[in-house]
Amino acid sequence: MLQSPRDVRPTTLSGGSDRETMALGRGARIAALATIFSGVGGGAVLAGQVHEWQTGFQEPATSIMAGIVDFNRLLVPIIVVISLFVLALMAVVVFRFNARSNPKPSRTSHNTLLELAWTVIPIIILVVIAVPSVRLLYLQERIPEADMTIKAIGHQWYWSYEYPDHGGFAFDAVMKEQADLLADEPRLLATDNRIVLPVDTIVRVLITSEDVIHAWAVPAFGVKKDAVPGRTTQVWFKVDREGVYYGQCSELCGTNHGFMPIQVEVVSKEAFAAWVQQAQAAYGTPTTTGTLAQAASATTQP
Repeated sequence: MLQSPRDVRPTTLSGGSDRETMALGRGARIAALATIFSGVGGGAVLAGQVHEWQTGFQEPATSIMAGIVDFNRLLVPIIVVISLFVLALMAVVVFRFNARSNPKPSRTSHNTLLELAWTVIPIIILVVIAVPSVRLLYLQERIPEADMTIKAIGHQWYWSYEYPDHGGFAFDAVMKEQADLLADEPRLLATDNRIVLPVDTIVRVLITSEDVIHAWAVPAFGVKKDAVPGRTTQVWFKVDREGVYYGQCSELCGTNHGFMPIQVEVVSKEAFAAWVQQAQAAYGTPTTTGTLAQAASATTQP
């Protein structure tokens, strides 16, 4: 029987104490698991979340997201120039070629140079956009040989995760209540269990759902993929720096759609190996994904 994550009181590895862990709220105990194991909670910069007055993308943590940011830098000037050009043409038509300003309209029906220009210039623009766009799509969809695989299962309204390469242990990740938040955790984005991954590692995520269509999305990774019942999709990423990153379900999956966050902690490979050992003992190695129902059942056992 899968043990409830909320009943686990792991031994500390670094930073923190048993007293501090036990003092946390019931829903916050397992968050201390990853924080204590890696030491990230003490001083890491939470880069993977939005900030006040932010208008652009989050700072990229993967090469794919860096490519998305670069592509956006290419698109924005093109969009602005085209928009201003069309606005100028419309202004000329409105003010110069109205009936009052131009009572005798021109009878011109063809202009070879103009027709060539409005055909060739859009083609050039599309080619300039298409080359980096197709390259970026290819890199996103071509899954390289992964160093490790995890599985994400969407539920209404929380995520379950499995680590098949590390003994198959599994756990649920439910949004924390505001009263259980730690000092550096954002409201509506922190989870009682967080995904822990090693830095500079190619990670493949298998994504599916047990009920309706969800979407697993972490903006700093440049990742967004639908979780479809009865199907398994996949994405990959390689995070290049340690930290805590946040995402959310990005599909309208029901009334609590806005309360289905994703929290990922990226740590050193040594810290990840230590976390795996503790997680295997804490979560066990079930043959099926843990669910809230199983966790609730486990808590009622003597």
